[in-house]
Amino acid sequence: MWSDKESEIDYLNFGEVSELVVDILTSPDMLPVSLGIFGNWGAGKSSLLKLVERNLTSTENRENSKQEYIIVNFDAWLYQGYDDARLALLETIATKLCEAVKGDETLLEKVKTLSSRVDWWRMMGLGAETLALTHGIPTGGLLAKLLNSGEKLINGSEHDDKKISGEGYKDLSKEGKELKDIASNIFKPNEKNTPPQQIAAFRKEYTEILQELNKPLIVIIDNLDRCLPANAIHTLEAMRLFLFLPNTAFIIAADEDMIRGAVADYFKGTSDRHQIDYIDKLIQIPIRVPKAGIREIRSYLFMLFAIQNGIPKSSLDSLRNLLEESLRNSWKEELISIEKLLSVDNLKDNKELATAFELADRIARILATSPKIQGNPRIVKRLLNTIKMRSKTAQRRGMNLDENIITKLAIFERCAGAEATLDFYRMIDNEAGKPKILKELEELDGAKDTSSKYPKSWQDNSEFIKQWSKLKPALQGIDLRGAVYLSRETMQMGVYEIGLSPAAREVLAVLLSTKNISSAQAKKVIPTLSIEEQIPVMEGIIERLREISDWSERSSEFTGAYLLAQSSSTASKILSRYIRSLMEHPPWLKAMLKNEAWYQDN
Repeated sequence: MWSDKESEIDYLNFGEVSELVVDILTSPDMLPVSLGIFGNWGAGKSSLLKLVERNLTSTENRENSKQEYIIVNFDAWLYQGYDDARLALLETIATKLCEAVKGDETLLEKVKTLSSRVDWWRMMGLGAETLALTHGIPTGGLLAKLLNSGEKLINGSEHDDKKISGEGYKDLSKEGKELKDIASNIFKPNEKNTPPQQIAAFRKEYTEILQELNKPLIVIIDNLDRCLPANAIHTLEAMRLFLFLPNTAFIIAADEDMIRGAVADYFKGTSDRHQIDYIDKLIQIPIRVPKAGIREIRSYLFMLFAIQNGIPKSSLDSLRNLLEESLRNSWKEELISIEKLLSVDNLKDNKELATAFELADRIARILATSPKIQGNPRIVKRLLNTIKMRSKTAQRRGMNLDENIITKLAIFERCAGAEATLDFYRMIDNEAGKPKILKELEELDGAKDTSSKYPKSWQDNSEFIKQWSKLKPALQGIDLRGAVYLSRETMQMGVYEIGLSPAAREVLAVLLSTKNISSAQAKKVIPTLSIEEQIPVMEGIIERLREISDWSERSSEFTGAYLLAQSSSTASKILSRYIRSLMEHPPWLKAMLKNEAWYQDN
């Protein structure tokens, strides 16, 4: 199994891109600057940021440039729902500056003043609660606590039955002192406190601190495209405070289309041109994550399998260097051979690794070119994890299943889609595990076109299916029912129809096509569903919902899921989790869920 997290090790030849970013940041005349690392979900943006940070802080770079850097890492998604993104970013920068100026009392005092301005903005812009939490005050907030303390004193002095004891006065006195200490940091004598004056003072103090430190500040912002539109825009707005201030650089990793969508959502009525202009004004230098091709995915698979095989770190480094060199010279050299890779530190004696490398060689092309994967490293890794889970389950149950067969079926699920997989698995069920269509496909002459014989769901995927059928091993004549049964528990695309009873399949079909909440047919079939099959039916519907990209109108799939949730407490929990995972809730969805106890309680 492989961890689904960013890596500081370059498996995809991102080194050249990270070196380009470092060249920009270390060029004397380039700061201040803002860079955008743009790429789709899972393309490797976070890993690229890790490489940039590693290269920037490496001993070699420090020796060459004679420069130290203050690195601030800000995960925008982490603060969503807990804090205002603008203030969270400002506070993170101020905290990092506090660490950087330790030992210099003059600079430390300036940084404290800078921090107090963030407190001021927090209080004036967001109210008391978040400010109170920032300073470690119990819930209730600064202003709420102040008002509460005053109310206690007034009530205690005016009404005999509410007299405050001596201990009570001590508590209030202590409470008041805490509030006074906090306030004295925010409001100083003769301090001008209008927002424009505070912003001007903040920029002036920040500039002085950076000039005296003589260390560039590099702010790395990740996961911006995971945020709700308001949070994404607020983070970008906070950046504006620092734009064009000396010795400062911002690196923002995001899906450009998602940010454009956030701009459109936040600034209603903006045109495409205005959305592009907004991004261009904030991001001076856009850098796009290179799309992984066949060579890159092949190398990526080699490295993943080498890690999973547990080869020594020294051998792993040698293998990575060899693959990296091959990728850098791909414009003039042929694909590096498996034999050459296995010659590293006598890895050829490792039979399991050799078998894994052969598998990588077979599947690299289809993973890189399939429209449903397009060489996306995260999707590739998740697919491999699915395969490993199924293999381990098969071993524990004593199922004699070749991992190559499991791999081939998992690729079909991921790339052909849910409907095509349902039709394929239905054929396997109906033909005793050995559908005749596999024989026809695997023996197909390239000049012939038999796509008219395919199920309708296969016809749109005919080119992929032809390519997939040529993957080794051949499946004709093999009973695939065990592999299909196994896939149901770790289904990549959620093909839950296989294994359901005929009655449950009928309910699933009805719910997927239900358009009206008042549907008599849906209300008639739902009670026939057994408790054991309520969850798999709901999961089947949700997997169809995952394929929906436009949520502006209610779909028939959601209507069916909604009706099932109303009737099943267990199925409603699954639907609730899915709904909460959606970035946005359109008006029709909010209206439907407003008074639904099954959603509010889960």
